[in-house]
Amino acid sequence: MFINFFLELRNAKLPVSIKEYLSLMDAMDKGVADYSVDDFYYLSRAALVKDERNLDKFDRVFGTVFKGLEALPPEGIAAEIPEEWLRKLAEKLLTEEEKKQIESMGGWEKLMETLKKRLEEQQKRHQGGSKWIGTAGTSPFGAYGFNPEGVRIGQDKGREGRAVKVWDKREYKNLDDTVEIGTRNIKIALRRLRKFAREGAEVELDMPDTIRSTARNAGYLDIKMVPERRNKVKLLILFDIGGSMDAHIRVCEELFSAARSEFKHLEFFYFHNCLYEKLWKDNRRRHVDTFSTAQMLHTYPPDYKVLFVGDASMSPYEIAYPGGSVEHWNEEAGQVWIQRVADTYRSMAWLNPVPERHWSYTPSIQLLQQLTSNRMFPLTLGGLDSAMKELNK
Repeated sequence: MFINFFLELRNAKLPVSIKEYLSLMDAMDKGVADYSVDDFYYLSRAALVKDERNLDKFDRVFGTVFKGLEALPPEGIAAEIPEEWLRKLAEKLLTEEEKKQIESMGGWEKLMETLKKRLEEQQKRHQGGSKWIGTAGTSPFGAYGFNPEGVRIGQDKGREGRAVKVWDKREYKNLDDTVEIGTRNIKIALRRLRKFAREGAEVELDMPDTIRSTARNAGYLDIKMVPERRNKVKLLILFDIGGSMDAHIRVCEELFSAARSEFKHLEFFYFHNCLYEKLWKDNRRRHVDTFSTAQMLHTYPPDYKVLFVGDASMSPYEIAYPGGSVEHWNEEAGQVWIQRVADTYRSMAWLNPVPERHWSYTPSIQLLQQLTSNRMFPLTLGGLDSAMKELNK
């Protein structure tokens, strides 16, 4: 069974190594998980999953391989309803009207008491009935049936919207490469863009050097300190703002927030649709307080890594021709400025919040892909990972 578990994880594209599998087997041999399915789940997850984006894949494989084991409790342990837990959740989630509806069955205590009794008495699966916990019936306990009020157990999702309590297994939004990203997940992805150096005041204990110095000093303590390790990557982010980007404000804010907390050397500017001769830092003053793009190229040296963030969705004229901008007359085409950035900064990438499957339908996206030498990536966890790898080159 364990070999099959390992093979299924590999088939699901989880990067599980033989060494990790052997570590899990060694832990099992030493009785770390005992005979508890829950303990084995957490042990195997800790041993085999290195990236939290793979947690959902792991859960699906675990549920398939070990299906049914959760229904086999250790001998002498009876099924128990967490009544206090359900009661507290009910007080928080149920409206006054819903609480009154429960009274039609005799009140909350009666509902929970009856459910406990059903669990103790029921010995097999039931379908289509009105009493036992089952499916497609009118019992107040179960799934895929109908009752004016009851406890939903084991159903994929709501159907009638009448259950007074949902008692299902966790089914959260997948944490995968293609899901909408949040600030915490962005931070994890951005940390792949690292180049550490020790600079500044000596504030951290250098344990290896302290041990060596103390040994050379005949056992007398000789403490050695070193500067703190800091990420010395310099990042320049250029955000497309306004127009079609309004639909992506939230994810851009999350990216910006995460980047500011992860990078000490971070600079940012805004532009609209395509890069032209002027940028700005304050959208409320973008017509009167601008920053020359040429000055940016000369102010920030080539060791900066440049990250464009925009949907690249516009008329191709805005990129390819002078005067193509929708807001002003640009003397030089947008593609000229994009090329100047590419020539100045060796490390450059473009993050696009538009789903990648739609890119081929927008000519301007295809044009900017060419101008960035195919260094455009979707604004997902997987795309962010790929962009960070590109900037690390």
